[in-house]
Amino acid sequence: MSTYMAKANEIEKKWYIIDAAGKPLGRVAAKAATILRGKHRPEYTPHVDCGEYVIIINAKDAVLTGNKLLQKKYYRHTGYIGHLKEVTYKELMEKNPEKAMTLAVTGMLPHNTLGRKAIKKLKVYRDANHEHAAQSPVAWTGEI
Repeated sequence: MSTYMAKANEIEKKWYIIDAAGKPLGRVAAKAATILRGKHRPEYTPHVDCGEYVIIINAKDAVLTGNKLLQKKYYRHTGYIGHLKEVTYKELMEKNPEKAMTLAVTGMLPHNTLGRKAIKKLKVYRDANHEHAAQSPVAWTGEI
């Protein structure tokens, strides 16, 4: 008996909605990364894109536990000498909660071509309004 290896053209992609309201940001991001990779499927194959599309709604209502809201910082560099920019997560969650969620999910995906392909299937929205009704997404009922 040989091990089953999924082919990219055999996998049927679905759309899932995850509601982040009142849930920890990291838990939601971890579940989204798992779905984007396809690890929740029985036919998961590590070298094939088995993942599905994920819509995260209510990103502004996601919770950071402990003192992370004030102590955790996001750093970026402009490319010029001495231009390291830092933003606390309190500012980031007020101004752009979609970016905070996307950064969390991106860090949990592999940093190769599969990860870059998977992050394109993530759609994050500040509130409950999204524009993917035509894809008939299903609410994620699993554990978060």
